[in-house]
Amino acid sequence: MEKTKTRILFVEDDLNLGFLTMEFLETEGFEVKLCKDGESGYTAFMEHSYDICILDIMLPKIDGFKLAGKIHAVNSNIPIIFLTAKNLKDDKFKGFNLGADDYITKPFDEEELLWRINAILNRAGKTAKASKTEILLGKYCFEPQNQLLVINEIEQRLTERETKVLAILCENKGNITRREVLLETIWGENDYFAGRSLDVFIAKLRKYLKADSTVSIENIPRVGFLLKDA
Repeated sequence: MEKTKTRILFVEDDLNLGFLTMEFLETEGFEVKLCKDGESGYTAFMEHSYDICILDIMLPKIDGFKLAGKIHAVNSNIPIIFLTAKNLKDDKFKGFNLGADDYITKPFDEEELLWRINAILNRAGKTAKASKTEILLGKYCFEPQNQLLVINEIEQRLTERETKVLAILCENKGNITRREVLLETIWGENDYFAGRSLDVFIAKLRKYLKADSTVSIENIPRVGFLLKDA
């Protein structure tokens, strides 16, 4: 049986560097998605799953810092490496403060990048095995990584977008999650059609959660949603 390749999201606006690095990583057995700006990088992240992200900081449309924040709002556990021409202490502080796992200054050695990627993935793998990946929600057990909602041994498989909506609500459980945060983080836009789509997803999640009356998603008109459990 063929081993599943580790997937890397690589966002770099220098396409010459991007293609060279992508080719190197692919020869080392990784599957790499290369994007040339922060906006396309975020779209790629929302459409597929990745094991690690490598983000340039000086990106068009959405810079690397903002992109990292949007990515971690959806999945706070995914490792992020910042790749940049800057070597300023304040930038490094900001990067690590955003939850970055490493920070590499250009020009860099490809072998060193490979070592750092493998070191981070090894740490992440050990952490994942040692920690619980379930979120308890009333009588439910929510497993974001497996897109599962379980109650009384009955499993409900969620779509990727349903999982992301519920994960953000769970992160803010007991507090209001604003509509614009959900829309901009998951849909990438805040307009009428995205808003209607969000309402449909909230209705579906309420249906999935109806087996436990202590769990509710309250609508706060014109503001957002409040996830509660007793």
